[in-house]
Amino acid sequence: MDVDLNSDLGEGAGSDADLIPLVTSANVACGFHAGDPETALRTLRLAAQHDVSIGAHPGHPDREHLGRRELDRTPEQIFADCVYQIGALMGLAEVAGCRVSYVKPHGGLYHQSGRDDRYAEPVIAATERFGLALIGLPGSRLQERSVGRCPFFAEGFADRRYRPDGTLVPRDQPGAMIDDPTEALRQVDWLLAERGVRTICVHGDNPQALRFVQELRQALMQRGFRLKAFA
Repeated sequence: MDVDLNSDLGEGAGSDADLIPLVTSANVACGFHAGDPETALRTLRLAAQHDVSIGAHPGHPDREHLGRRELDRTPEQIFADCVYQIGALMGLAEVAGCRVSYVKPHGGLYHQSGRDDRYAEPVIAATERFGLALIGLPGSRLQERSVGRCPFFAEGFADRRYRPDGTLVPRDQPGAMIDDPTEALRQVDWLLAERGVRTICVHGDNPQALRFVQELRQALMQRGFRLKAFA
């Protein structure tokens, strides 16, 4: 079975050069929540060098909170935000000698579009406009509304804990993050077996991201999985 290993990169966390050779897909920040054109171009060039699949990682215009707050924005604002960010990253990718293959919303936008059609619809419309694939939580509104419009791939998180309804524990609550790689691997086993995910994320700004990715890669390959980008 193929499994994609992705990470949110280009956010200025300083770990891109170490993580990119180990992952199969890179979700590159588009500048609204973090990053800037120079950082994005550098990340894209690293991804091209290591033959890593590229995803646009658009977020809310909220750099102060790294795009993790849920903002009240209209569908037209969300659509314009996403088109602007995706288009900009596609232009930089052309310069870097690679191409953008998919979209993964970031932070607050990820959660809002996962449960609310008012946010899901413009995210899907922007993704469809560029002919790209989309990733999000399994069973989300993004998955439901993308049918027949753009390919969807379900994502699971190795370093975030889940609530019983399948959503993520908010970062401002105790125990939101997983610190133990052994626990992370158990969760990945559950996500692959029970939730039908196709791609596993380790956040690039996690202080233990490099250790997590190294141990996950080794464990997945020992279990017979093939690490391969979905897009």
